[in-house]
Amino acid sequence: MLQKSEPRALRPMRSASTLKLTDITARAEQSEAFDHHEQIWLGEDETRGLTAIVAIHDTALGPALGGTRIWPHATFDAALTDALRLSRGMTFKAAIAAVPFGGGKAVIKADARTDKTPAMLEAYAEMLAALNGQYFTGEDVGLTLADADFLRARTPNISGTTQGGSGNPSPVTAHGVFLGLKAAVSHALDKEDLGGLTVAVQGLGSVGWSLCEKLHEEGARLVVADLDRTRAKQARAAFDAQTVDPAGIVATDADVFAPCALGAVLSTETIPTLKAKIVAGAANNQLARHEDAAELKRRGVLYAPDYVINAGGLINVAAELDPDGYDRSRVMERVARIPDALSNIFARSDAENRPTNDIAQAIAEERIRGARPG
Repeated sequence: MLQKSEPRALRPMRSASTLKLTDITARAEQSEAFDHHEQIWLGEDETRGLTAIVAIHDTALGPALGGTRIWPHATFDAALTDALRLSRGMTFKAAIAAVPFGGGKAVIKADARTDKTPAMLEAYAEMLAALNGQYFTGEDVGLTLADADFLRARTPNISGTTQGGSGNPSPVTAHGVFLGLKAAVSHALDKEDLGGLTVAVQGLGSVGWSLCEKLHEEGARLVVADLDRTRAKQARAAFDAQTVDPAGIVATDADVFAPCALGAVLSTETIPTLKAKIVAGAANNQLARHEDAAELKRRGVLYAPDYVINAGGLINVAAELDPDGYDRSRVMERVARIPDALSNIFARSDAENRPTNDIAQAIAEERIRGARPG
């Protein structure tokens, strides 16, 4: 498997490049989201419209791996906070999933619908190549499978592509979330199937849609919400789902709330409105604050830590980088262990009377400490 490499000099950019690459770790240390991150890079190319942050959180377990998100954050600091929080989550996700990678994340500050151009992606590919193996990435919100293929043709550190890769990892992520959701239902409701239960799904992107397909086949009643009203109407037709306004999905009368959109949906403002007794979804950073999980537990809500339940996609793309080659059956075997990991966390949470995310973080940190020399 891949091993953590020693720090290397950055690869020089081609002479005609207009890309500026800057180490902004010192600046990032001023952010509340900074958590002993190893290095933060800023890539800027005014000519080609790129402003990209690559946050490398921890590489004790291996090189940093995480998706690239394209999102029109209102400010640079908001984009930086997003990258810092997401990269930290990737460290814990990799540790829990036992893949030989550390945590990283990239955020391109742009609107994927209007600002994403081949020139911008070419500049980003140059940035990734210049990082010289420090960071491996793939699709995320705003970065499509076609975009990943475009980048892969220009730099080798891209996974989740159709060009020699395994393709879209979203169905694998959704499968792991589905299995994890069932484990949460078993633990909280003592029910082994989903027939007759109501699941509120927030977000109908690739993962959310695939999850809805599985839930519908299992007999669950679906309530769905998406900013794209056409997508919501399609779900109503495909799954006989009830559609609600995105602003009201958290407060829906449901057994399970499955957040599958952007993060920070569970906060001091929204948690008191939550009616579901289980939170189990695909979104990253579902909690606005780590401490919000304690309020969920106080209210009797079982929370499946996001970086545990949604690890299927990471397991899949990490397998593409295995020197022995990609093995789909081995990937699915590892994804099938997600329910066991969650059940262990749920049991410890009950026994120790601690929030589930505290238990998950403790497990991840123990594994990371064990990988450090000395």
